[in-house]
Amino acid sequence: MEKEQQDELKDETVEAEEMDIDNIPEEKLDEQKDEQNEEAVVSIEDYQKLVNEHKEMEERLLRVQAEYDNFRKRSQREKEASLKYKSQDVIEELLPVMDNFERALQVEAHDEAAKNIIQGVDMIYRQLHTVLENQGVSEIKTVGEVFDPNLHQAIAQVNEEGFESGQITETLQKGYQLKDRVIRPAMVKVNE
Repeated sequence: MEKEQQDELKDETVEAEEMDIDNIPEEKLDEQKDEQNEEAVVSIEDYQKLVNEHKEMEERLLRVQAEYDNFRKRSQREKEASLKYKSQDVIEELLPVMDNFERALQVEAHDEAAKNIIQGVDMIYRQLHTVLENQGVSEIKTVGEVFDPNLHQAIAQVNEEGFESGQITETLQKGYQLKDRVIRPAMVKVNE
């Protein structure tokens, strides 16, 4: 649009030059100059408006790019967390099985057949324990450790010699972590 206006101004200027300027009344010349100035003012205003619109669009584009980058990073973190803890549901269901294996291993065998069964149960327990370790599961340390409410659940307070105040004296149920996430806190007794 600006180019068209400039071309028109050039055409009018050429026409004015071709005409005999001496024969044009002074008022007419002033009128033409005023029209040219008005057109120039309008075009400057239009230019300023376009510059402002351009800046607004540029700012919007930058905001959209930043939002997209944030979305992409958040999606990546969620995907990584999902992969990191993908086996949590299965592991939570296997923990009671681990508890039952441990109880079965505490039974005393009096004859050879019972000893063979307990030995088989122990082999299965160790195999299951190895599978869980390979998935990133670890037991939460308890006896002798300082009580940590993020890792342990205190069931009782006792007063036992050989332990400092706040130290765990006995484990009632093992606790487990999947990588850095507690999936079951350890149930413990804590020294007063």
